[in-house]
Amino acid sequence: MNELMEYRRNLIERLTEAAREFRSACEAVRDPSSPVEQGWNVHQLAAHTRDVDRLVYGLRVQGTVEMDNPEFKNFDADAWAAEQYDSNEPMQKILDEFTVSVSDLVEFLRGLPPEAWSRESRHETLGSGFTMQAWVERGLAHIEEHLGTVKKAK
Repeated sequence: MNELMEYRRNLIERLTEAAREFRSACEAVRDPSSPVEQGWNVHQLAAHTRDVDRLVYGLRVQGTVEMDNPEFKNFDADAWAAEQYDSNEPMQKILDEFTVSVSDLVEFLRGLPPEAWSRESRHETLGSGFTMQAWVERGLAHIEEHLGTVKKAK
């Protein structure tokens, strides 16, 4: 049990670090509008990462804790970007909102009892048995994936 608790503490810490690293990497890019991955640029990746953190993984984490075995809809990132992305949105605003979103999630996680991490949810296309911990892990993996891409963009 101690190993599991330590793993979860480390997961929370890594989430905080990854958010800081992502922000720094985005700020270090000279031209955030230059394409870096499949036609997306750093500005688009920053907005996407913020939105997915807040509207997908953050909501799934909270919903799994607060509801009884909720089912989450699939999120189409490309459709969301086509409808919601604003190329004129200031990068600092995007990054500020992203870091606040992650910080809020981290505070939420720190306040949870151990049993909350094992609460389950379902996904309309991926099936059932997704624990709250799994959504935290997936959210972190998503940030780290785009962090790696942004670091290559310098």
